[in-house]
Amino acid sequence: MSIISKDIQKAIALLANEELVAIPTETVYGLAGNIFSEKAIKSIFETKKRPFFNPLIVHIPSADQLETIVSEVPEKAKILADKFWPGSMTLVLKKHESIPDLITAGKNTVAVRVPNHATTISLLEQLPFPLAAPSANPFNNISPTKPEHVERYFKNDIKMVLDGGTCKNGIESTIIGFENNEPIIYRLGALALEEIEAVVGRVEIKNKKEVNPDAPGMLDKHYSPLTTTILTTSIVNEIKQHQHKKIGVLTFNSSFKSDKISAEIILSTTSNLEEAAAKLYDALHQLDHQNLDVILVEKMPDFGLGKSMNDRLQRASFK
Repeated sequence: MSIISKDIQKAIALLANEELVAIPTETVYGLAGNIFSEKAIKSIFETKKRPFFNPLIVHIPSADQLETIVSEVPEKAKILADKFWPGSMTLVLKKHESIPDLITAGKNTVAVRVPNHATTISLLEQLPFPLAAPSANPFNNISPTKPEHVERYFKNDIKMVLDGGTCKNGIESTIIGFENNEPIIYRLGALALEEIEAVVGRVEIKNKKEVNPDAPGMLDKHYSPLTTTILTTSIVNEIKQHQHKKIGVLTFNSSFKSDKISAEIILSTTSNLEEAAAKLYDALHQLDHQNLDVILVEKMPDFGLGKSMNDRLQRASFK
């Protein structure tokens, strides 16, 4: 029996009972629980097999609730929240004393965002508590952008996936922290660097940290198919290297038309980075379930959302 349902009242009842529910956002599906329930938060980590040193993101229905989650908001954080919330941006700010250490990996900062998805905003507005919701996938696996992805991962572990359709942005939120009140990007994501810099000026990127990471998504290996994945600037050369294997190919905008390829997915025949980002994880899910020996992925153009996709693909192919 499917655990996918559109019943928000059922989701509310489960969450109020300290259970987990997978929820839709515009970025990816999240595995959600009450931030004030130790049982629920521990269950998130255990269900995902996620290490406790990796902090979680708190989801709230509007910026009006920010003061219940954080203790101070730098001026540039206010500017960014006004511009991009609801949306694919997470802010890492000094936490309010009420926020449990379990969520923040013992840090004095907390990651928070207002998702841009009508179903989940409605859910959050009806709950008396915010939700912690990392991506609804086992740790290091491909993030889910459809309810079916979540069900495949967790049908025996959780009771419900709240069906909000396919995620329209398709990669995780951009995470921005603050050092000396200046914004720092901890994770590239569905909000492009250029859009952020157009609002607050030049922003430094510090998006790799294996020990004690400041935010989710900073580890070298992440977002990975089970099939060996290679990110390359030359699909043709890689096909020659692997010609006796069963090859899958993922390209940005064109076909490589080789009889050596067993499966090929083109992300955007019109070279649209937004379309490519929205389809990226679903394409990796599809290729990962075709019993291939190797997935060859073409490096994306290194600007806008292409830069964010390359970040994900580098981590997906990390040895």
